[in-house]
Amino acid sequence: MATLRAARAWTRRQFLVRSASSLAIASLAKPHISRAADRPHIAGGIQSGDVSDDSAVIWARADRPARMHAECSTVESFKTIIASASGDALPDADFTSKLLLNDLPRGQDIFYRVRLDDIATGLAGESRVGHFRTAPAAGQSISFLWSGDTAGQGWGIDVSRGGYRSYRTMLDNRPDFFIHSGDHIYADCTIPAVQKLPNGEMWRNLVTEEKSEVAHSLAQFRGNYRYNHLDEHFRAFHAEVPMFAQWDDHEVTNDWSPIGSYDEAGYEDDGTPRLVARARRAFFDYMPIRDIGARKGRIYRKIGYGPLLDVFMIDMRSYRDESWNKGDDHRGWILGADQLAWLKRELAASRATWKVIAADLPIGLISLDAVALSDGPPDRREHEIADLLSSIKRAGIRNIVWFTADMHYTAAHYYDPNKAQFQDFDPFWEFVSGPLHAGTWGPGKLDDTFGPVAMYQHGCSPAQGDNLAPCFGLQFFGRVDIDGRSGVMTVTLKDVDNRDLWSVDIVPQPQVHPAVVAQHS
Repeated sequence: MATLRAARAWTRRQFLVRSASSLAIASLAKPHISRAADRPHIAGGIQSGDVSDDSAVIWARADRPARMHAECSTVESFKTIIASASGDALPDADFTSKLLLNDLPRGQDIFYRVRLDDIATGLAGESRVGHFRTAPAAGQSISFLWSGDTAGQGWGIDVSRGGYRSYRTMLDNRPDFFIHSGDHIYADCTIPAVQKLPNGEMWRNLVTEEKSEVAHSLAQFRGNYRYNHLDEHFRAFHAEVPMFAQWDDHEVTNDWSPIGSYDEAGYEDDGTPRLVARARRAFFDYMPIRDIGARKGRIYRKIGYGPLLDVFMIDMRSYRDESWNKGDDHRGWILGADQLAWLKRELAASRATWKVIAADLPIGLISLDAVALSDGPPDRREHEIADLLSSIKRAGIRNIVWFTADMHYTAAHYYDPNKAQFQDFDPFWEFVSGPLHAGTWGPGKLDDTFGPVAMYQHGCSPAQGDNLAPCFGLQFFGRVDIDGRSGVMTVTLKDVDNRDLWSVDIVPQPQVHPAVVAQHS
């Protein structure tokens, strides 16, 4: 990943108007060169991600072998170029390229301009402009969104129904960043040309070759990500709003685990199923995610977003046990020993007011492939969560809030040790949102192991049934606002029409020094 250096600020005047005029999108057809298309094009949208106080990742895809150039400025006119960098977009990565920007100014809006040059001819291609905002200094407010679950259950892009409308609504919120909680794609679901709706009407999808079959090859996995870039709202959103990306099961296949997921392709030399290896490679090709540490392909990470916020992006898929294994020892894992130790250590070391845990899966909703299985004391995967929650209490760590998706409805859960079978933890909130663009389900049953109380939940009614299409309006995302002066966190659950469904203000609690906790234990 190439590195780019940058410095100082701007004002945000009419960025949407300006960016809309620059987002004429090239076709996502297979790369070719003709007299009508001598200039290389950006095939799809541009993206930024993993933005912190001084760094960010930018991403683009070419329509042929190309050299990606990026220029960075703090003014939208690009009158002053403060940095530039380059990187190759080659067939080995499906013509995608990523650049890491370092040494950025804190709390500034940054414009970046991406251009592609044909490697074979040197011919300069089109330019595309994107934007992100670095993490603020003390006293500045923060807003972010979260959700998950895109293009599931065969509900793809129906242009006549507005395409991915949730992305347009989220862009109207103009957040500082967006947490995608997983299921960016549904590699195990095809997208047919037509699906029948309950009212007798027909849903008509844009279709591609790669989405006509369940993904097994690397090309098919990559084609799932390319499909999303066909939607104009998806492209416009990602050009302006940086994404913090994690994955869930449908980036590979339904309810997958690292041991049990395989197909006729077999295994890599290290024992990884080739199905998982291909899916992971496609994820990293298409996500604006930085390379983390020495372990190739690691997804869990901490993103510092100023003195008010640290975001802990965890991975509840890559290290979990088999979803069907109910072994006699009643032990299981969903984070794995290394990730669990990392999370405990990083939470204890955090000096941010708020510690957000962005999770693939909720804790207390009963699901055989998640954490909760049934009422009662901790069992199987719940042992790791119990260990984590009790360690947080012992360390005196305050202001931890969990955000997740996956369940295809929206909810607010308050975990109360007084109502729990396992009680060695401090109370905390968990918020569920999604889907962004997929079938909607009704609310699920809560497990009393950690004492969750549903303060709000909204999804399909029994009369509507499950897998309700996106056109019926039950598509959800959440908004989080942190006040720069008081530190109060306001969480608002919203729908595709930008209606506020439910909201809560959470007042930050003072941090307790571990020595004080030990003294009162």
